[in-house]
Amino acid sequence: MAEEKKEGANVKGKEVIRLERESVIPILKPKIIMKLAYLIEQDSDRGEFLKLCKRVEYTIRAWYLLQFEDLMQLYSLFDPVHGDKKLEQQNLTPDETDTLELNFMSYLFQIMEKSNFKILSDEEYELAQSGQYLLNLPIKVDESKLDKRLLTRFFKEHPRENLPEFSDKYVIFRRGIGIDSTTDYFIMEKLDLIVSRFWGWLLKTTRLEKLFSRRKHFHKEDPKKTDELTAEDEEPEMFVERIRLEKMELSMKNLTGKLTIQEPTFDRIIVVYRQATSESKPDRGIFVKHFKNIPMADMEIVLPEKKNPSLTPMDWVKFLISVVLGLVTLVSSLEMPKADFKVVTAVLSGLIGYCAKIYFSFQANLVVYQNLITKSMYDKQLDSGRGTLLHLCDDVIQQEVKEVILAYYILMEQGKATIEDLDLRCEDLIKEEFGQQSNFDVVDAVQKLERLGIVSRDSIGRISCVSLKRANEIIGTTTEEVVMRAQQGPAA
Repeated sequence: MAEEKKEGANVKGKEVIRLERESVIPILKPKIIMKLAYLIEQDSDRGEFLKLCKRVEYTIRAWYLLQFEDLMQLYSLFDPVHGDKKLEQQNLTPDETDTLELNFMSYLFQIMEKSNFKILSDEEYELAQSGQYLLNLPIKVDESKLDKRLLTRFFKEHPRENLPEFSDKYVIFRRGIGIDSTTDYFIMEKLDLIVSRFWGWLLKTTRLEKLFSRRKHFHKEDPKKTDELTAEDEEPEMFVERIRLEKMELSMKNLTGKLTIQEPTFDRIIVVYRQATSESKPDRGIFVKHFKNIPMADMEIVLPEKKNPSLTPMDWVKFLISVVLGLVTLVSSLEMPKADFKVVTAVLSGLIGYCAKIYFSFQANLVVYQNLITKSMYDKQLDSGRGTLLHLCDDVIQQEVKEVILAYYILMEQGKATIEDLDLRCEDLIKEEFGQQSNFDVVDAVQKLERLGIVSRDSIGRISCVSLKRANEIIGTTTEEVVMRAQQGPAA
């Protein structure tokens, strides 16, 4: 991984996260088409190529039209806002409604896969939660407010591997990796860090460190385990660096100046769940919420039905033990024939400081949490419900079109290729011409090209394409072209 120099805190070694690179082409479709057309030397071929790109998109859009219409029609019955009224009008039995629910979920998961979204696994969730970014409060889901019946039935009929523990209550889909950085003075966080390190020194001095280290050691094992699991993946990988305050050196420059912290983000997250309702009056609404650029360490902000944050049991234990230790030390010091005023002052200062630290840190973190929730609602949430589904449908088409165009262009310019060679050539083209890295889904691209009828395989499995003119003839004039010509007719 190429290392970039970043201004910020001095860290004791870099914390790097290893992640699987996804089969997503991050470049906009018009940019791909214009760039590839520019690379074609002959004007006549360039015109045929642009025509082919349009016909490919129109045809792929037509392939998915009926499936997308079924998806939207089914969702209208389970829309949390108006779905219950439409269900009443249908006069369906509970069993029929259950069947329609599963049909909708099946369509939804197919669209997710076509859009290259993946279900967040337990390992990925633990890896994301192994660090802290802007949110420093423990956020928990109120499971009593979430329905378990829908997803349990769905995964029973459509079993999947590596499902997370929470998959019976909600499902988190993720796609794409980015980076978020924040530069600030982090005054409260620095004070919290100073007190925390003083607390660590106090525990070590009083030999009570083992009492609190068990929990930490347990959590440290998960990221390592995750790294091992990810390292064994056969898929191409990418590396993202975390820069956290916890790794900061306590120097005067770091304590008084601005620092930059950095956290990898999930570029897109979609959360699917249903709220719990009573059996006498069941609510069939299915929530589908779409978020963007969510920092991994702060991904709790997208969880459904969150509990109000409060002090953790460990915070209360530390608080009570600090009070007891402080009082015992204080009483012992006062009972001595010659009480050491400095020791008494140090004990009282440490006790008061730590109690104040717990209170003010919690209040500051609560404000940050409320701000993050507000920001997630207005800035981070792209859409929900029908809007999310429409976005997904269009996203499927865009990805499919980009795959087909890139694969055809490589075959047209570089000739026959095995599926492995075609995969590498497409990835090299994306990297060289667009400066992006992508795990190209060559199998899906070739399947689409074969369905269009513009490629063939020889006896040893090499893939070749027909000429541009012949490809346009095979696909033929599309309905969209006929409509556009009709619209242009009167004007001409």
